[in-house]
Amino acid sequence: MTCPCSVSRYRWLRNLCSLVCAVVGCCSLPAARAQSPDLEKPLLNIDEDISAFAFAPEGRIVYSVRRQFHTKQYDLERDDIWLQENGGKRRRLLQGEKFLRGNTPFTYTIDSFRWSPNGRLILAQLFTTSVVDEHGGTQDSIMTLALEDNGKEIHLGANDSLLKDAYDAIWLVDNATIVYLTEIVKPRVLFSFKYINIAAGPSGYVFEGRTFLDAYPIPRTNVAIGVERDRNLTGPPRLQRLELLAQDDRELATLDTYEGGLSVSPSAKKAAYFIDKEVLEVRDLTDPTKSARLRTGFGTFQWSPDETRVLLKRAPEKKSGDLVWIDIPALTARAAKDQDPPVTQPALIPILHGLTFRDFAITPDGKLAVIAPGKRNLLVFPLPR
Repeated sequence: MTCPCSVSRYRWLRNLCSLVCAVVGCCSLPAARAQSPDLEKPLLNIDEDISAFAFAPEGRIVYSVRRQFHTKQYDLERDDIWLQENGGKRRRLLQGEKFLRGNTPFTYTIDSFRWSPNGRLILAQLFTTSVVDEHGGTQDSIMTLALEDNGKEIHLGANDSLLKDAYDAIWLVDNATIVYLTEIVKPRVLFSFKYINIAAGPSGYVFEGRTFLDAYPIPRTNVAIGVERDRNLTGPPRLQRLELLAQDDRELATLDTYEGGLSVSPSAKKAAYFIDKEVLEVRDLTDPTKSARLRTGFGTFQWSPDETRVLLKRAPEKKSGDLVWIDIPALTARAAKDQDPPVTQPALIPILHGLTFRDFAITPDGKLAVIAPGKRNLLVFPLPR
């Protein structure tokens, strides 16, 4: 028998349930889903203070390691960038302490990485803080750094290797064009698309004059699924299929609301996103009239390779939380004139013994990578069923 408390979204209640069950043996986790890997025996352990990581198409891992150092005036942090080869060899691609731009003191941490389709080029998103005056005043910004996998910086259009104000940058399938979001309404409310080619030069707008709340690129294509909204925030959010190179688009659905977290399934046949702080909506992209709503609580999630469920970290991005499986129910059609669809309360199946982790990724080959919140080392396990 499964006690409802054992899958509660409240950690204190789950811990109390575990204690009671250990004493009186009153319940257990579902047998088919209770298995978790041995945390003492990961397939891979990179024992560093890691801030971000990403898997290349063939399985190599780029990751950043926090590095702090002192100058005469400031304590600075600039992450190093490393590459883990498939054979186990590790190479440092960038030494943060030696990464300089002019005479202005600055510090940065790396938020995320993106690989090119050919697995040879890397985009690193940096959160930077720069000293802007003689009184020590600072300014924060988002930048994206372009690198080859040998550590050589890519000078974009014969200019700098850094793109300023560039969020969620991706490579198109030509491995030469970068498309990214730039902030239009602050703070991080609305964005527009821009592009730059590493050989052709100046950047320009994609879908010029239009603004978006969010976007998710479909791997190995020039397509993204985006959530568009007008600049005045007066109209409803609209789910769009965007051809980034051809600049063609097709509206998929008008959404009631949008809170964030847009993610597309591996086959690109489904999308999921939060419509508020509690409810996850899943939509069929081949027949957008079909959808389902689940009360899961807010967090970050990824699709299982077979797309039958999602793995949810019940915490905001870059904050520690436990990992739970959530099964995706059948999606049903709803006409525009219908009332809001029902919201189901799915079972939350904990994995990795209910411990908390700061970041995670499910790889296409079915492995699970997590960053532990203690030493923040990167661990890779077989994905629990």
